[in-house]
Amino acid sequence: MASSINNLVVSLKGRPITPAGEEIRIYQGSPHPFGATVEDDGVNFAVYSANATAVQLLLFRNPSDLEPFKTIDLSPISNKSFYIWHIFVEGLKPGSGYAYRVDGPKEPWNGHRFDPEKVLIDPYSKGNSLALWDRGAACAAGDNLHKSMRSVVIDTRHYDWEGDMPLRRPMSETIVYEMHVAGFTKSPTSGVQHPGTFKGLIEKIPYLKEIGITAVELLPIFSFDHTDVLRVHEGNPLVNYWGYSTMGYFAPHQGYCTSPESGLHVEEFRDMVKALHKAGIEVILDVVYNHTDEGNHQGPMFSFKGFDNSTYYYLTGENGSKDFYYDYTGCGNTFNCNHPIGEKLILDSLRYWVEEMHVDGFRFDEGSVLTRGENGAPLEHPPVIWSIELDDILGSSKVIAEAWDAAGLYQIGYFPGARWAEWNGKYRDTIRQFVKGDAGVINELAARLTGSADLYQWRHHEPVNSVNFITAHDGFTLYDLCSYNEKHNWANGEGNNDGINDNVSWNCGAEGDTNDNYINDLRKKQVKNFGVLLMCSLGVPMIVGGDEFARTQNGNNNTYCHDNSLNWYNWETMKTSESQEMIRFWSLLNRKRSNFINHFKGKYFSGKLSRFGVPEISWHGTQLNQPNWDDPGARCLGMTFGDTAEDTDGLDNIHIMMNMFWEPLKFDIPQYEGLVWHRSIDTSLQSPNDITTLEESPMIADSGYIVNDRSIVVLTTRASGG
Repeated sequence: MASSINNLVVSLKGRPITPAGEEIRIYQGSPHPFGATVEDDGVNFAVYSANATAVQLLLFRNPSDLEPFKTIDLSPISNKSFYIWHIFVEGLKPGSGYAYRVDGPKEPWNGHRFDPEKVLIDPYSKGNSLALWDRGAACAAGDNLHKSMRSVVIDTRHYDWEGDMPLRRPMSETIVYEMHVAGFTKSPTSGVQHPGTFKGLIEKIPYLKEIGITAVELLPIFSFDHTDVLRVHEGNPLVNYWGYSTMGYFAPHQGYCTSPESGLHVEEFRDMVKALHKAGIEVILDVVYNHTDEGNHQGPMFSFKGFDNSTYYYLTGENGSKDFYYDYTGCGNTFNCNHPIGEKLILDSLRYWVEEMHVDGFRFDEGSVLTRGENGAPLEHPPVIWSIELDDILGSSKVIAEAWDAAGLYQIGYFPGARWAEWNGKYRDTIRQFVKGDAGVINELAARLTGSADLYQWRHHEPVNSVNFITAHDGFTLYDLCSYNEKHNWANGEGNNDGINDNVSWNCGAEGDTNDNYINDLRKKQVKNFGVLLMCSLGVPMIVGGDEFARTQNGNNNTYCHDNSLNWYNWETMKTSESQEMIRFWSLLNRKRSNFINHFKGKYFSGKLSRFGVPEISWHGTQLNQPNWDDPGARCLGMTFGDTAEDTDGLDNIHIMMNMFWEPLKFDIPQYEGLVWHRSIDTSLQSPNDITTLEESPMIADSGYIVNDRSIVVLTTRASGG
């Protein structure tokens, strides 16, 4: 029997290359799966390189060791199957470090940049260590062994999920909260045991539940270089804080782990996902497959360049050469997403995060890059997009595209695929214009509030294809949108030349901080106006973490480089009466959207009437059914949502009156037999009257309502006598 088992092992892994009696034994290994795969008796390693002539595997007892305890030369005869290099190391344990050295043609003009002196991490590594990492050494010529990153052998097989699975909440019932893992708890004011980590986020989940969001969209949590000092400005080191330069597509970011050298990257991330799911909160990852952190021809070599530069990147040069990198991303290089190997890596990565890490969805940074073919031109049916669209494993995951890239490709309403949602930049701009007080935008406002049918319905898409947002991580916070006319990015050390110039913002009468109570009250009201419009729109609402307590970045609209209090939540400030007022408003507002979700889910309007005769949708100005579409000076609009759902009592009707004029205006209120209106929201009123619970909402007996200047009123119905 023992002989049969040994024969089976040999047939699966190849014959041993080292004799018995050594600490480890080496077998030929298997070309699949890619990466370091832990089995009961050892680890299988497999990497792709079509053009390499030699591959070395370096093994470290600990990822931070200076020298490998074993260096293995992979044979191009016994350890290579077509373009895949592979080996099985019996006796190697999880927690060990490993890396590669790869040799091949040194022909930049042909796209080949092989350098056997450079130590490379595995593109499929599930954990990376930066304990010895020196970015400069990876950019310069010469051996960087003692200053290199190391991949970590991680066993993903044994984890108690306690029955957890992705939540699969319908997109139409989702409220997205975009947030930064570290910034959420890194301030000493957070009081958590592990600030700035996955574990720290777990400690603050009760707060996320309190504000009523249903999903967190985490800024990049894939391995990136948080040690990269971009520049020093006025004595302050500026670093890669946001994380939009990926090093490893299977590895949780080491900086968000409490002990990254222990190989617990995967376990700590899983703990966070499981805890969020127990709270009913989904996890969406902001993913960056459009470029890597290796930059242009002057950037570091730590993985893809060294394994097979001509495969992984779009290359260009004079007279047909491939010396340089196409930069459709604004970040130095562009990942070759629709090359079969690039496509495989992206799909393998996404499947891994869904299957092994229970992630609920993804937002694709500069998603339009993924539609470009190998020559850089946009494709009608890009393979990677449609593979994600139709994949059985990914089919229930949320997929959201930033439907543009840095090279000018803009695909709002045109992004390939059917179920892909898009960040709706046109929604953002229109809502900002209206609340700012710009005239003549009510026609487009109506389209944006009702799911942007002009953008999506022509392709048989649905309102859920539109992710509605007013602010995002890049740009002003919502409070700064109401406090600054101009960007103030001086702290970035780029002479205030970075960040967008056209913010469609209004400072309400003073630039930045002011002691003028009228202006401060107006700013609060404007923030509430934005919130009401966002939560009363068809589509999928996204708010930015911190907007719910009026977080400010002091007018900086591009805080990508600040790992400091400019980006961190201040939990002491959140306890002030002003912040608590805003948190209360947003918490109730989010719950109102959930209560009235039948208005904001499903298809576009069909013209039905409720059983009380309320139209599914009707438009008004200050007078009923007269929205003044042709008035170039119009700054007000009214709309009524009739509750026509078959599974409700028909009483959840909503009437919204929006006045962005600078004087109060009286709006007519529609009357329906058997129904009475109650005031749910009036952004002009002081808290707690600005927003009320259903039980506390006062009845409105009149046929009209004076809507104060620059404010929004929302009424809801109850049955007469109810």
